Parts: sequence; C-alpha cells; structure tokens
Amino acid sequence: MAERLQKIIAAAGLMSRRTAEEYISAGRVTVNGRTAALGERADAEKDRILVDGKELPSTGEKVYIMLNKPKGYVTSLKDEKGRKDVSGLVQELGVRVYPVGRLDMNSEGLLLMTNDGEFANRIMHPSHEITKTYHTWVRGDRPEQAVEKLRLPMELDGYVTRPAEAEILKLLDGGALLSISIHEGRNRQVRKMCQAVGLRVTRLKRVAEGTLELGGLAPGKWRHLSAEELEKLR
Repeated sequence: MAERLQKIIAAAGLMSRRTAEEYISAGRVTVNGRTAALGERADAEKDRILVDGKELPSTGEKVYIMLNKPKGYVTSLKDEKGRKDVSGLVQELGVRVYPVGRLDMNSEGLLLMTNDGEFANRIMHPSHEITKTYHTWVRGDRPEQAVEKLRLPMELDGYVTRPAEAEILKLLDGGALLSISIHEGRNRQVRKMCQAVGLRVTRLKRVAEGTLELGGLAPGKWRHLSAEELEKLR
C-alpha cells in the first residue's frame, strides 16, 4: 500500500516523521534509485527506499525505554562535533532506538527512546500536550517573587508561553531548588524562562513526562516502560 515517505521512514524506527521530512527535502532519500521529493508516496513492500544510501531497518518488535540522561551527553544518535551522544548509553539494548524530544547537553534526566516512529510523532506533536516537570537549581535574589512570575505567560523568542506550574522545593544559599512544569517543549524553554525573571539555572533535571516519572533510575541507566506506563502515555 502506498504511503507518504516520511510515514514509512518513521514507521521503520529510523527517525521521527519531522526529521524524515528534513532528510527528504535535503535529497538524502531515494526511491528505486531516484532522489525522492517531499510529499511523495511509496510502497514499503515493493519499492526500494534508501536513506543516506542505506536500506530501511526491518520493522521488528517495538521497543520503548526510559533513559536517565546524564549531563554532558547530546540527545542524538551521532554528533558531528564528536561529543558523547545517548546512543552509547543504550548499546546493550541491541536495538536501534532514537530519542523522543530533546534535552540539551547540559541538562539531565528523563528521556524517552523508541524505534516506533508513529508513537514518537504522536508524543512530540503539540496537540498531545504532555506536561514535563523539571527540578531546577537556580541562583538569584528573591526566588519567591521570581516563582510568581514564572507562573504567568511570557514572551520568549516571539512566542508566548502557556502558564507554567512553579513552586519552591527548597531555599538554598543564594538561590533555590524549584519544580517547574511546562506544557510545551521549546528549545531551552525552562532556562530562558528563568533568565527572563532574573534567575540563573545551575542544574536542570527532567523528572517526569506526563504520568511517567524518573524515580530512582540511576544516571546513565535505562529501563523498559511497563505496559501500564505505555498505555497511559498513549
């Protein structure tokens, strides 16, 4: 059955549908030896589809894991600058999985990874509105007043954020440990929100995504999601 190329590539677990669209636009996808065009349709069972000259992986068992990403790792499967990437932390899984969403290199905590492209696309779509909660260590004066401002919509890079949930978990010398929950997932959003209210983030850790909680999973370790956790996410 003919389907859009980006859907076929995502279903193969190689990357998200959005990333597949970027690859197609960049001329990195061929169908039967011909460079594909964005919007093109193909039949995964009949057509020979290559990404960067390589066959699509066979669609086997779907895998869903949670990784506790340590600081210092980039959220990608290969980094052009030679930095450590999260693929090295899940090699023992024996299955190629890719990140669902991102955590910047200096952030840590809960990162979903899967080889199910359709699942990843649903989770990352803005309409899904999965709440993400971060423990945020900050420095700055009067954190109580800053938290009040964090709960209000604010304009960042021309985009107005939705109201966030924010509370002080612990007052520290010269700062505080905050819990901040947001409904979007824009680039470095929590860091930019804190900067906008006069706080400097010294450590950022994602501890929950929707109903999924990081719990006691050690940094650099991963585990499979349970059937119940997966159903709630869906």
